[in-house]
Amino acid sequence: MTIYIKNMVCSRCKMVVKASLEKLGLHPIQVELGEIKLKEHDITSVKEKLIEELNSFGFELLNDRKTKTIEKVKNLIIELVQSKNNSINLKLSEYLTKELQKDYNTLSSLFSEVEGITIEKYFILQKIEKVKELLVYDELTLSEIAFKLNYSSVAYLSNQFKKVTGLTPSHFKKMKTIKRTPLEDL
Repeated sequence: MTIYIKNMVCSRCKMVVKASLEKLGLHPIQVELGEIKLKEHDITSVKEKLIEELNSFGFELLNDRKTKTIEKVKNLIIELVQSKNNSINLKLSEYLTKELQKDYNTLSSLFSEVEGITIEKYFILQKIEKVKELLVYDELTLSEIAFKLNYSSVAYLSNQFKKVTGLTPSHFKKMKTIKRTPLEDL
């Protein structure tokens, strides 16, 4: 059986969800961002407890097809930005179409309808959060960050950063209290 869970955005989320499932006596076979394959074929007997357990950690069990599709889009984008460092040789639209086996226009319309922003805007927000993270770590130059996240230039990254945050990357870096947004709130 496959279940879908909202707000899984990192490796720690996978560990927490897996532990929660095991605590309830379930047997996860595969745990991916937002999608878990269970050995069990029916979870009716523990579904309410599972919902309660997941909610206590800020997760949500998904039920309808639209929500599952939106969550898959979000998880693919998060994984692309966080893990793959945007290292695909395809446009975002081609990547999502290939991974989800669905027409991009359909995905885009559904995403905008449900989330109130475009897929592209969500992708940009994810990339800017990654830029903030890398600026806070202070291990890479802005030029290295631009390259790592597949920006065409430092100027383009800086302009996009300022448009989203209202600050230049260098000003953001100098701030004493750096405010980052949790990925699940984007």
